[in-house]
Amino acid sequence: MTTKPARRILILAEGKFSQIKSKTASVTIAYAREEVVAVVDSTKAGMTAHDVLGYGGAIPILRTLEEGYALNPTHLLIGIAPTGGKLPAEWRAWISSAIRQRLHIINGLHTLLGNDEEFRGLAQSHGVQLIDLRSIPPEAKVVAKGTWRTRKAKTILTVGTDCNIGKMTTLMEVHKDLVRRGLKADFVATGQTGILIRGRGIAVDAIIGDYVAGCIEREIDRSAAEGYDFILVEGQGALTHMGYSGVTFGLMHGTMPDAMILVHQPTRLKDDYGLSLPDLNRVIRFHEEAIRFFRETKIVAIGLNSVGLTDVESMAAAERIERETGLPTIDAFRFEPNNITDAVLQYFNLLQPV
Repeated sequence: MTTKPARRILILAEGKFSQIKSKTASVTIAYAREEVVAVVDSTKAGMTAHDVLGYGGAIPILRTLEEGYALNPTHLLIGIAPTGGKLPAEWRAWISSAIRQRLHIINGLHTLLGNDEEFRGLAQSHGVQLIDLRSIPPEAKVVAKGTWRTRKAKTILTVGTDCNIGKMTTLMEVHKDLVRRGLKADFVATGQTGILIRGRGIAVDAIIGDYVAGCIEREIDRSAAEGYDFILVEGQGALTHMGYSGVTFGLMHGTMPDAMILVHQPTRLKDDYGLSLPDLNRVIRFHEEAIRFFRETKIVAIGLNSVGLTDVESMAAAERIERETGLPTIDAFRFEPNNITDAVLQYFNLLQPV
């Protein structure tokens, strides 16, 4: 039996490589670092992933795709998720070049490369795959049935005070901690980067509105049928964001979470509409009431995205928020997520309070 060759991923993040502007790139480096050979961003050429992100080690940042080809990659990952999810027109030539080099293309944008006649023909002639992570299978177009009423697995959903704030990162860290503790935990990917890492999932922001709750319910039921006791669901958007609140509400109703973890960035004062982020206690009540119409739930902890803060400043922010909300708070990526995981287990009466 032949062994499937490992992916060697070259990430395209031209002009945008950072924690905030290239979420797909930065999260892939955080959780699939061993597969990444380099990042292409001419504005940061000569630096390393660690120089820019604070993690990722010596993964090099290159000036051109041609430099990346010399490292024998097997896949090109489009490493950005811009507002609207459209492919920048100037990137078409770069993608065509990668296809001619026989690289498979991993694409998380709303622009589906498989629907593009030029890319599709080029890929066929060079024997490569166009992997559209936001492509939706017909079976995902399903209305929710309310299976949460008989589900035995515990569901935990990450929600946020804004979009692009670290909901997936917090979820991944808590998931890893549950697994380290010997618990049967799975995570449901609901966005392009999570799907890339998990190997399955559904991009809920590409789903017709009527099917958002149903498609995520279907993914949770799939994990429950596989015997997982804890199913962590990756949050999307924000209830308090005018542009993307719809996908959040659908995701919440599809999950009907037993518990939630709120994610917040202390240094972010306004959203991209220029509106001030709301008071944390008000946000907590808002999310809990949205689910309590159907069932009891609670935000049990707060995960921080402390980008721009030192370790000391991050811990000080966590302590201040704990005093304000009464909830355990920590940057789960920078530090250990133990107190968030403990809060989840205590809520389910599976861990004695310290």
